[in-house]
Amino acid sequence: MTATPSIELDHLTKKFGDFTAVDDVSFEIHPGEIFGFLGPNGAGKSTTIRSLLDLIRPTSGTCRVLGLDSRQDAVEIHRRIGFLPADLALWNNLTGEQTLKYLANLRGGVDWSVVRELTDRLDADLSKKVGEYSSGNRQKLGIIQAFMHQPEVLILDEPITGLDPLVQLEFHTLLKETADAGRTVFLSSHTISEVERVADKVAFIRRGHLIAVEKMSELQDKALRRITLEFSQPVPATVFHGVEGVHEATAEGATVTAQYEGSMAPLLAVATAHDVLSVASASVDLDEIFLEFYRDEVVAAGDATDLDNADLDNTNGAA
Repeated sequence: MTATPSIELDHLTKKFGDFTAVDDVSFEIHPGEIFGFLGPNGAGKSTTIRSLLDLIRPTSGTCRVLGLDSRQDAVEIHRRIGFLPADLALWNNLTGEQTLKYLANLRGGVDWSVVRELTDRLDADLSKKVGEYSSGNRQKLGIIQAFMHQPEVLILDEPITGLDPLVQLEFHTLLKETADAGRTVFLSSHTISEVERVADKVAFIRRGHLIAVEKMSELQDKALRRITLEFSQPVPATVFHGVEGVHEATAEGATVTAQYEGSMAPLLAVATAHDVLSVASASVDLDEIFLEFYRDEVVAAGDATDLDNADLDNTNGAA
C-alpha cells in the first residue's frame, strides 16, 4: 500500500483580482523526500506555501498535509509541522533564547537538548537580543525554531538567506538527516545550487505555472553533457553540426565545446578525424537542464523570452 503523501496539492489556483499568482498546480511529496520547489522570485512559490498553510485561501483547488485538509484541519497541521517563512518576523526586544522558549511554550514544550544541539551545530548565539542580530543570525534562529520540535514535515521558504557557506553545509546535513528519519522536507528556493545539492525530487514553477516535476536522479540521467575538446590546431565548430546527439557546438581557437545527449561515440568519431590532444566531459548545470528540456512548456505558458533572460540565483521581487 502506498503511503499517504505528506503534502498534496490538487489543482491549486490563487488569484488576486485579475492577477493569477498560482495557476492549476498539482503535485505530491512523500515521507522521506526532500522536495525542491524551484523558481525565481515572483514565480508563485510563497503564494503556494501560504495557501498550503491556510495563511491565505485558494481561489480553487485543495491542499492536504499529512492527509489532513489544510483549511479544516489547519490547527492540527500547524502542530505537526515546522515552518520557516521567507519574511521571518521576530521580537526585537527578546533574546534568541527567550524567543525560542516562548515559541516552545506555545507548543507545550520541546526537548531543550534538541535546541542546544541545533544551536551548537549552527554556531548560533542565543544570548543577544534579536534586534542586535545580523540577518544570518536571525536566519539561524528561524531554522532552530522550525527544527526544534522534530516535526513530521518541514516547510522552508528561502532558508539559506544570509547564512555563511559553512553553516549552509551544516544546514544541508540537517535536511538529509531529517529525510533519512522518514520525515519530509519541502524546500522552496530560487537558488538552483541549493536544491541541486539535497533534493530527491524537484519542481520548477514560473509565473504561477508548474513547468515540471522530476526525480533528481531521472533528471540527471537524461541531462545534457558538456564536452571540451582540445585540438593541436583550430577546428571549426561547424564540423560537429548535425552530428547525432550534439545540440550545440562552439569553437574558440583550438578548443571546441559541445553539448550532447546519449552516446558520445558519434561525436568522438568526428573529433578523432582531427588531432585531439585532450577530452573533458561533465554534466551541465541544473538551470541549463531546465532551459533545454522545458523550453516548449515555457513557450506554452507564454514565458519563453522571460525564461531566457532569467538569472534564477539573482532575481529580485516578491515570491
